[in-house]
Parts: sequence; structure tokens; C-alpha cells
Amino acid sequence: MNDTEQQQLEAHSKATSAFIDLANKLSKEEGQDMKLVSAALMAASGIYATFVAAGNEGFLAPGGVEKVATVYKNNLTYIQERKREEIEAQGKTPRRVGAPEERASNNDAPNT
Repeated sequence: MNDTEQQQLEAHSKATSAFIDLANKLSKEEGQDMKLVSAALMAASGIYATFVAAGNEGFLAPGGVEKVATVYKNNLTYIQERKREEIEAQGKTPRRVGAPEERASNNDAPNT
């Protein structure tokens, strides 16, 4: 990894941690529902992704929405693999959540 890539990785990690800290503050200190906070973060991400791609005067056509959704899906898949590996490295069996009856009920704040 070169210096530029390392700097980008560090900046990405710092920004990610800042968003998680904000989400934790909203849910813990201000008492907002975690699901509402999660939905608000996704909305903000969608709004910002639209701005980055199209500016203030544009919007994403269906193909653009699909491209952004694919990037989001790929990122989420990567995050889940890392989370599974992290749990297994602790000698635990990760709980797989995917169907409505399997939803997580853990009210702990996410780790950064």
C-alpha cells in the first residue's frame, strides 16, 4: 500500500468512526431509536451520494441509482465478512441474521 492509499484508508476510518460516534450519541444521549438513527444515516448517505454524483442541480436516473446501490451492497458485504472474521477470531460462533425471525435484538451501540 502506498502513502496515498494509506492516507485515504486512515481518512476513511476516521470519517466512519465519526459517523458511528454521532449515531451512538443520537441513540444513547438523545434517546433516539436506533432504527430511526440507522435510517437517517442511510438517508444522509443517499443524499450525499446523489450530491457527489450529480451536484445540487441533478439527480440519479435509475441506472445511477443502481450503480450507487451496487457500491453500497458491495461495501456492506465486505463489512459483514470482516465482522464474521472478527467474531470467529474471538473463538465465538457468529449469529447469522437475515430473515425476519432472525433479527438482532441487541441494543448495544456498534463498535467503531
